[in-house]
Amino acid sequence: MTTPALPDAPLVAAHDTAHDASLDPAVAARLKRDEHGLVAAVVQQHDSGEVLMLGWMDDEALRRTLTEGRVTFWSRSRQEYWRKGDTSGHAQLVRSVALDCDGDALLVRVHQVGAACHTGTRTCFEAGGDLGAVVAPLPPASPTPADSPTDTTQEDR
Repeated sequence: MTTPALPDAPLVAAHDTAHDASLDPAVAARLKRDEHGLVAAVVQQHDSGEVLMLGWMDDEALRRTLTEGRVTFWSRSRQEYWRKGDTSGHAQLVRSVALDCDGDALLVRVHQVGAACHTGTRTCFEAGGDLGAVVAPLPPASPTPADSPTDTTQEDR
Protein backbone atom coordinates (compact mmCIF):
# COMPACT_ATOMS: atom_id res chain seq x y z
CA MET A 1 0.00 0.00 0.00
CA THR A 2 1.39 3.38 -0.92
CA THR A 3 1.13 6.45 1.25
CA PRO A 4 -0.91 9.18 -0.43
CA ALA A 5 0.92 12.37 -1.29
CA LEU A 6 0.26 14.93 1.42
CA PRO A 7 -0.21 18.62 0.76
CA ASP A 8 2.74 20.48 2.24
CA ALA A 9 1.37 24.00 2.60
CA PRO A 10 2.82 25.57 5.75
CA LEU A 11 0.55 26.40 8.65
CA VAL A 12 0.34 29.69 10.47
CA ALA A 13 1.80 29.00 13.91
CA ALA A 14 -0.12 31.53 15.93
CA HIS A 15 -3.52 31.61 17.64
CA ASP A 16 -4.74 34.44 15.48
CA THR A 17 -8.22 35.44 14.43
CA ALA A 18 -6.95 37.70 11.64
CA HIS A 19 -7.18 35.45 8.60
CA ASP A 20 -8.55 35.65 5.09
CA ALA A 21 -11.53 33.39 5.72
CA SER A 22 -13.58 32.60 8.76
CA LEU A 23 -15.71 29.73 9.92
CA ASP A 24 -19.22 29.78 8.48
CA PRO A 25 -21.25 31.89 10.98
CA ALA A 26 -24.06 29.30 10.98
CA VAL A 27 -21.58 26.62 12.09
CA ALA A 28 -19.86 28.94 14.58
CA ALA A 29 -23.21 29.79 16.20
CA ARG A 30 -23.85 26.09 16.92
CA LEU A 31 -20.55 25.54 18.78
CA LYS A 32 -20.37 25.56 22.58
CA ARG A 33 -16.74 26.31 23.35
CA ASP A 34 -14.90 25.87 26.65
CA GLU A 35 -13.42 28.83 28.55
CA HIS A 36 -10.46 28.81 26.13
CA GLY A 37 -12.64 28.96 23.01
CA LEU A 38 -12.04 25.28 22.19
CA VAL A 39 -14.25 22.33 21.25
CA ALA A 40 -13.24 18.68 21.75
CA ALA A 41 -12.70 16.78 18.49
CA VAL A 42 -12.98 12.99 18.64
CA VAL A 43 -11.14 11.49 15.69
CA GLN A 44 -12.45 8.19 14.31
CA GLN A 45 -11.29 5.91 11.48
CA HIS A 46 -14.05 6.29 8.88
CA ASP A 47 -14.39 2.67 7.75
CA SER A 48 -13.83 0.69 10.97
CA GLY A 49 -15.27 3.08 13.57
CA GLU A 50 -12.03 2.80 15.59
CA VAL A 51 -11.57 5.82 17.89
CA LEU A 52 -8.08 7.17 17.23
CA MET A 53 -7.58 10.22 19.41
CA LEU A 54 -8.99 13.37 20.96
CA GLY A 55 -7.81 16.81 19.94
CA TRP A 56 -8.98 20.39 20.42
CA MET A 57 -10.17 22.88 17.82
CA ASP A 58 -10.97 26.56 17.85
CA ASP A 59 -12.97 28.17 15.05
CA GLU A 60 -9.91 28.57 12.81
CA ALA A 61 -8.77 24.95 13.26
CA LEU A 62 -12.29 23.78 12.44
CA ARG A 63 -12.45 26.05 9.40
CA ARG A 64 -9.16 24.64 8.12
CA THR A 65 -10.33 21.08 8.76
CA LEU A 66 -13.60 21.67 6.90
CA THR A 67 -12.00 23.42 3.93
CA GLU A 68 -8.56 21.80 3.47
CA GLY A 69 -9.28 18.07 3.74
CA ARG A 70 -6.67 17.55 6.47
CA VAL A 71 -7.28 17.72 10.24
CA THR A 72 -5.93 20.79 12.03
CA PHE A 73 -5.90 21.14 15.82
CA TRP A 74 -5.06 23.87 18.30
CA SER A 75 -2.19 22.70 20.52
CA ARG A 76 -2.92 23.72 24.10
CA SER A 77 0.66 23.00 25.18
CA ARG A 78 2.46 24.72 22.28
CA GLN A 79 -0.19 27.41 21.76
CA GLU A 80 -0.15 26.98 17.99
CA TYR A 81 -2.03 25.26 15.18
CA TRP A 82 -0.80 21.88 14.07
CA ARG A 83 -1.92 19.79 11.18
CA LYS A 84 -1.66 16.10 11.90
CA GLY A 85 1.07 14.51 9.79
CA ASP A 86 3.02 17.59 8.72
CA THR A 87 6.16 16.38 10.49
CA SER A 88 5.46 12.65 10.97
CA GLY A 89 3.70 11.87 7.70
CA HIS A 90 0.91 10.27 9.76
CA ALA A 91 -1.84 12.41 8.29
CA GLN A 92 -5.56 12.41 8.93
CA LEU A 93 -7.47 12.79 5.67
CA VAL A 94 -10.97 14.14 6.36
CA ARG A 95 -13.99 12.06 5.33
CA SER A 96 -16.66 13.90 7.39
CA VAL A 97 -17.12 16.20 10.38
CA ALA A 98 -20.22 16.15 12.59
CA LEU A 99 -21.32 18.17 15.61
CA ASP A 100 -22.92 16.44 18.59
CA CYS A 101 -26.40 17.31 19.89
CA ASP A 102 -25.07 19.73 22.53
CA GLY A 103 -22.64 21.50 20.21
CA ASP A 104 -19.70 20.85 22.51
CA ALA A 105 -17.97 18.00 20.66
CA LEU A 106 -17.02 17.20 17.10
CA LEU A 107 -16.73 13.78 15.47
CA VAL A 108 -14.07 13.91 12.77
CA ARG A 109 -14.11 10.80 10.58
CA VAL A 110 -10.79 10.31 8.79
CA HIS A 111 -8.63 8.01 6.76
CA GLN A 112 -5.63 7.66 9.07
CA VAL A 113 -2.24 7.35 7.40
CA GLY A 114 0.15 5.66 9.83
CA ALA A 115 -0.07 6.04 13.61
CA ALA A 116 -2.55 8.48 15.13
CA CYS A 117 -0.68 8.83 18.42
CA HIS A 118 2.54 10.78 18.87
CA THR A 119 3.92 7.70 20.71
CA GLY A 120 3.76 5.73 17.46
CA THR A 121 0.77 3.54 18.33
CA ARG A 122 -2.24 3.27 16.05
CA THR A 123 -4.48 5.03 18.59
CA CYS A 124 -3.87 7.23 21.60
CA PHE A 125 -6.01 4.81 23.60
CA GLU A 126 -3.63 1.93 22.95
CA ALA A 127 -0.83 4.08 24.35
CA GLY A 128 -2.88 5.08 27.39
CA GLY A 129 -4.06 1.53 28.09
CA ASP A 130 -7.16 -0.11 29.52
CA LEU A 131 -8.12 1.02 33.02
CA GLY A 132 -9.80 -2.26 33.98
CA ALA A 133 -13.42 -1.10 34.25
CA VAL A 134 -16.06 -3.54 35.49
CA VAL A 135 -17.90 -4.91 32.47
CA ALA A 136 -21.68 -4.76 32.90
CA PRO A 137 -23.80 -7.65 31.65
CA LEU A 138 -25.81 -7.03 28.50
CA PRO A 139 -29.61 -6.91 28.75
CA PRO A 140 -31.58 -9.81 27.27
CA ALA A 141 -32.08 -9.62 23.53
CA SER A 142 -35.29 -7.92 22.43
CA PRO A 143 -37.80 -9.95 20.45
CA THR A 144 -37.12 -10.29 16.75
CA PRO A 145 -39.73 -8.97 14.32
CA ALA A 146 -40.97 -12.56 13.81
CA ASP A 147 -41.67 -12.79 17.57
CA SER A 148 -43.47 -9.45 17.70
CA PRO A 149 -47.25 -9.19 17.50
CA THR A 150 -48.42 -8.28 14.01
CA ASP A 151 -51.81 -6.88 14.98
CA THR A 152 -51.35 -3.31 16.19
CA THR A 153 -53.95 -0.76 17.13
CA GLN A 154 -54.18 2.68 15.64
CA GLU A 155 -52.57 4.07 18.85
CA ASP A 156 -49.42 2.02 18.23
CA ARG A 157 -48.88 3.49 14.78
